[in-house]
Amino acid sequence: MMIYPTMELQQGKCVTLDKGRLDSAMLWHVDPVETARAWAAAGAEWMHLTDFDAIDGSDANAELVEEIIRSAGIPVQLGGGMRTRDSIEHWIDKGAGRVVVGTLAARDPELVKEMAKHHPDQVVLAVDVWQGQVMTEGWRSSSAFTPEGFVEAFGDTPFAGIVVTDIDSDMEDVEAQLGLIAGLAEKSRTPIIASGVVRSVDDIARLTYLPNISGALVGRALFRKTVDLAEALSVSQPGPEPVAEFQ
Repeated sequence: MMIYPTMELQQGKCVTLDKGRLDSAMLWHVDPVETARAWAAAGAEWMHLTDFDAIDGSDANAELVEEIIRSAGIPVQLGGGMRTRDSIEHWIDKGAGRVVVGTLAARDPELVKEMAKHHPDQVVLAVDVWQGQVMTEGWRSSSAFTPEGFVEAFGDTPFAGIVVTDIDSDMEDVEAQLGLIAGLAEKSRTPIIASGVVRSVDDIARLTYLPNISGALVGRALFRKTVDLAEALSVSQPGPEPVAEFQ
């Protein structure tokens, strides 16, 4: 299972949100570029980056995002504001390893299917769930889709992965989150990347036993230091079971 150390940017700073509220971000006093490099040095093979300002249509973080992509030393899975074909193409051209689409998938599913086929293994679907519905516009608008229906609608689409976030139980009810994620993983033909469920390495260990879970985003727990990245990476890649030697 892949661990994606996760960074969220707002006005050039690293932040984390409570239940997706952009107006109440918690600020972390760290250097975004140096933090990304440190994650690579710790052994991460990918990182996830969300540009919250881009969700609101601002390019204020664009230069910083480009610098992180250039200098992190590992591929960047980038989300935030991927609302058009041009924005997807732009960030792939700028070197993003993958781009994450959510709102665009609800608005124009045929375009997203086309982009996924045109950019194999570079487009990821975001399924953000609030009270049983898929949310769009940075978690602020409810779509007509249930999460099961949304995943089913893209059943044959060659996404690199599907990031599932249960906003409703964000960081409070891990059992409910795991239930939603496990249920979607059972129905999905595409591997699921769990988001918002890791508070400790024990949560990572539990995820490794769920079928069709290919990865987990780990952000707030890293900044709060309740999870050590090197330990998380180790737990996510359990070694082979010991085999008794024949005498």
